[in-house]
Amino acid sequence: MTSDVWLPFGADEIDGLPEGLDYRFWNGDQDFPADPAECAFYVVPYMKGAEVSVRPLPRMSSVQALQTLSAGIDHVEPGLRHLRPDVRLCNARGVHEASTAELTLALVLASLRGIPDFVRGQDREEWRSGFRPALADKSVLIVGYGSIGAAIEDRLAPFELARVARVARSARTTERGPVHPLTELPALLPEADVVILSTPLNDTTRGLAGADFLARMKDGALLVNVARGPVVDTKALLSELESGRITAALDVTDPEPLPPGHPLWHAPGLLISPHVGGPTSAFLPRAKRLLVAQLNRFARGEALQNVVLTTGG
Repeated sequence: MTSDVWLPFGADEIDGLPEGLDYRFWNGDQDFPADPAECAFYVVPYMKGAEVSVRPLPRMSSVQALQTLSAGIDHVEPGLRHLRPDVRLCNARGVHEASTAELTLALVLASLRGIPDFVRGQDREEWRSGFRPALADKSVLIVGYGSIGAAIEDRLAPFELARVARVARSARTTERGPVHPLTELPALLPEADVVILSTPLNDTTRGLAGADFLARMKDGALLVNVARGPVVDTKALLSELESGRITAALDVTDPEPLPPGHPLWHAPGLLISPHVGGPTSAFLPRAKRLLVAQLNRFARGEALQNVVLTTGG
């Protein structure tokens, strides 16, 4: 049985990796570090895009597990058809919650309190004082209540909110309160001052925030997307922003990267960050801990964590 492990970090940079495995460094370079057919465990390079991520998959005839370093798996799903049955795909649950939740809170506060306008005023030496919306007493709706959605609510807890509503694919109960199913989303949208998208991208959520969704948001509401760009219908969002009826903050866009000249760059009431929810100083130590834990399980023949699907299932 092959023992090759492809890592986007040097094995000497990670303490605690199990012995008995052959570690190959590959972070998306044109040349592969070894024969892909000999790879048993593939750690997908981080933030390299779908084309790079799936390039070795057609030749990975012996691979047993794929590990992403992102919460989402949409960038590798197109390549899974090349793999044999029973290959486990694991995501990076536990790696990005802190960073993404921090950025979400920053986008909410910056948008409500008018931080971008203050920066523009500073550039022009203009004192732009006046009343701005506060987060206190607002109603927040979190659409996509997995580990990142829960981490976002953890950080919202001290802000004296009027209400937090939670939506996920199916209903359940948490310590903080009920999670509503997606079917109840239309009734919840008109009640929210801030709508936060933290869903995975799949057939159910692609274009979820379309014209009907946005039209149900209350006047003056803020939409925050830290999920994936295609969860929002860009054309529909532009229409709402240009009307001035709602505002938005996007860490992800469709298209992405956002090209020069795209109308989103200059849309009124919009704050854009360049997909920086995950890549912070918090990423590397958490990613390395995940890989050490997963590869030790793999070496011992134990069940892996964070398995989101198995091919051929």
